[in-house]
Order: sequence, then structure tokens, then C-alpha cells
Amino acid sequence: MRKNQTLGQLIGALRQRNGWTLKQMSDKVGIPLSTLAKVETGKLSLSYDKLQQFTARLGLSMVDFLAQEAGAGGGADAPPVVTGRRSLTAEGNAVRIRTGNYDYEYLCADLRQKRMVPILTRVHAASLAEFGELVRHKGEEFIYVLEGTVEVHLEFYAPVTLRAGQGIYIDSLMGHAYLRKDCESAVVLAVCSGEDPDLQSDLIGLAEAERQT
Repeated sequence: MRKNQTLGQLIGALRQRNGWTLKQMSDKVGIPLSTLAKVETGKLSLSYDKLQQFTARLGLSMVDFLAQEAGAGGGADAPPVVTGRRSLTAEGNAVRIRTGNYDYEYLCADLRQKRMVPILTRVHAASLAEFGELVRHKGEEFIYVLEGTVEVHLEFYAPVTLRAGQGIYIDSLMGHAYLRKDCESAVVLAVCSGEDPDLQSDLIGLAEAERQT
């Protein structure tokens, strides 16, 4: 990747490597030829959704697309492509799931394929007997206590108590449970991360399975 390469140049390079005309690429990705022409010449950009459509129609993830370009020979100092991702924690932009142990609120739900999943969580269980089996899933996570007191139970460590303003970062594959301690309920902000672009869907699936048990 050449230094200061634009999104248009990235797309143009991909098109040229495949030997496609603008018309052929337009047909493949479902984006008007006039739009692609303006993007390649730097007169227009693509929204994140359109760029996601572009890569998906070509059988690439966003990561695949950017990694492919990065591997074309630019070096570590090449600037990243700005895709303009953003999402607000507005009313209605969340997925809510209530289970016996937690009330989950998955924030910024309109933004797909997130590598970090922010979750506002109200903790209900007060003991491991009430909580049940420790939770495990791919990735890592950070929790920060907003209200109340939380006792963190981890598979390989002694329990630790966190009060409002304190947090902990853990490997999510390690069994873990968050319990309220000496309070009616506690609220934490959790941020889960991982390499899987469908991490949010996986986490919601685990919560739905927990709700049904």
C-alpha cells in the first residue's frame, strides 16, 4: 500500500488486479458505475454500509479487504483507511435480554460486525449456587462497576470485590461470574472483544440460551 493511499485507490487496485472494468465491478457489487467512478477518483466516499456491501459481494470481510491491501507492499507506516464507523447509544438502539442472573442491554445495536461489544448489565444473582455454572466464551472482556458492589468469581483466581469506579479485565474463555454483594442489584458496563466479527450475535445467542434454562 502506498503512503497516503485513499479508499478509491484501494478499490481501484483491487479492480485492476482482477482485470475488471468499472462496469463489471459495478455489476458484481451492486453499486452504480457512476458512484464507483467518483470513489476511484476521490470525488466521493462510501458509507460504512456501502463499503460492507462492496466487500461482502466480493466474498471478502472488511478485515480481509484491508489486510489484502496492506499485504500489497506498503509497510507498517501506511495509514489505515477511514471507514467512518459510528453509532450512538440512543433510545431504541439496543437489544435487551433478561435472564435469571443478568439484565443485558447490548448497546449500539445498529452497528454490525463490531470487534468490541459494549453491554450495560444489571447483576441479580447473589451467590454461585444461585448463579449456576460459570460462563465461558471467546475473546476478552473488561467490566467497570457503575452502581453497587460486584464480587467477581474466576476459574483460576480467588474472588475479588469491585465497588463503583473499579474494574477488571479478563480472558473470557476462563470461567467467570459476576455477583451482586451487599446490595439489591449492581450495574456494570462490560466491553467484550474478539477476532470474530459476529461476536455480538454469539453473545446474544449465549444470553438467549441462558434465558431458556
